[in-house]
Amino acid sequence: MTREPTAEERRFARATLSGLLALAALCVLWETMLAPLPSGGGWLALKALPLALLVPGVARGAVRSRQWLALLLPWYAAEGIVRAMSEGGRHALVAACAAALAIATFACLLAWFRQERAG
Repeated sequence: MTREPTAEERRFARATLSGLLALAALCVLWETMLAPLPSGGGWLALKALPLALLVPGVARGAVRSRQWLALLLPWYAAEGIVRAMSEGGRHALVAACAAALAIATFACLLAWFRQERAG
C-alpha cells in the first residue's frame, strides 16, 4: 500500500520537474540559438539528452530517475559556472542562467527527497 504524497512533496515535485524541463530546453537553446560556439559547436546541444531521458521517470516520481538527476545536476551547474567565468557577453549570461537553474533544480530535488523521507 502506497501513501498519498503531501502537499509539500507535490510542490517540490512540480518545481523539480519544471526546473528539469527548463534546464533541458535552455541547454538546447544555448548551444543552437542563444550563444552558440562560433566553430560549429551545435552538437553540444546533445548535452540536453540525458536530462530529457530523465523527464518521464521524474514526472512519475521514480526514485532511480531522481537519483540519477541528483548525480547529473552538479555537472550542469559546474559547466555553467565555468563558462560564465571564462566567457564574455551573452555567452556568460546564458551560462550563469543555466548554472542558477541547475542549482535551483538541485535544491528542489533535495527538498523533495527530504519531504518524502519525513512524510
